Amino acid sequence: MREVPPVEDLGEGLWSIPVPVPHNPIGFTYVYSLSAPGGPVLIDTGWDHDDSWSALVDGLARAGHRVDQVQGAVITHFHADHSGLSGRLREASDAWIAMHPRDIAVLERQAGRDQEERATAMVTQMTRAGFPTEDIDAFRASPTVFRSPATPDLALQDGERVDVPGPDLRAVWTPGHTPGHLCLHLADRELLFTGDHVLPRITPHVGQFPLDAPEGDPLGDFLSSQSRIGRLPDAERLLCLPSHEERFTGLPERARAITDHHEERLARMAELLGPGPTTLWELTSGLEWRRPWEDMRILARHMAASETAAHLRTLEERGLVRRGGSMELPRWATTT
Repeated sequence: MREVPPVEDLGEGLWSIPVPVPHNPIGFTYVYSLSAPGGPVLIDTGWDHDDSWSALVDGLARAGHRVDQVQGAVITHFHADHSGLSGRLREASDAWIAMHPRDIAVLERQAGRDQEERATAMVTQMTRAGFPTEDIDAFRASPTVFRSPATPDLALQDGERVDVPGPDLRAVWTPGHTPGHLCLHLADRELLFTGDHVLPRITPHVGQFPLDAPEGDPLGDFLSSQSRIGRLPDAERLLCLPSHEERFTGLPERARAITDHHEERLARMAELLGPGPTTLWELTSGLEWRRPWEDMRILARHMAASETAAHLRTLEERGLVRRGGSMELPRWATTT
């Protein structure tokens, strides 16, 4: 577990509030509080847990605000470590919650499915990916809880200004990590809140859901978003405030490094596939990961498979890989 850093005054009414994610190696998520007429605006809210809520409330107090004074929160993306406390915040302050419409649509679909339906869908995906029976049984036996954050009130489109007096905070749509991921650009202060799109040391997860989806290209979207964010007019001067790790500069160079990492991964996958045909599980289990495959928990293996699936989808879009097999068990091979 990473040590949670202190609340920090970043000047001119901007505060960094680390909100813990208990019992998770991610450690914490930075929530940013930006002062504005009518009350502070938050960027993200943090994980849904009593300890996380206490950290958010205490952090706001350090910044000179009560939680019931918060007028709204812009959520960079729907993942629970960013959006989990949205409903609790809305109940405590009547704050509006804004998110890109593509991620709002994801939450609306999730809200219509109960725990059992979502678990069944995961099992179906894993079966079609070629996961062995023991992995599927381990998933069924695991105490998996799907958290569904509150559905936002407001849709925030690409380029749209957050509708509060004072700061000129604008949305920059950066799909990939999620379909509606947003960065937030505060141009007059040369600040960019990068969410999970650009992190200073690690590369964010980019996955394909469902694992065997024949449409969409999340990694292709992500790489295009990296190129776009690196071309912002003031990109070289921007101070980047990510949701994890630490603040950084040199956005164009970091965006290129992330892109290079994925291009190397794509080349490695094409090399391993060869003439195939190969199931998603066979390819995923043969790749190198931060942890050895045999030491990975079942949910981590599922995430690894979703990341591999996203890379395969991009290779398909580039005409380098073809999909064959059956609907029940797709297989992939190179086209040459």
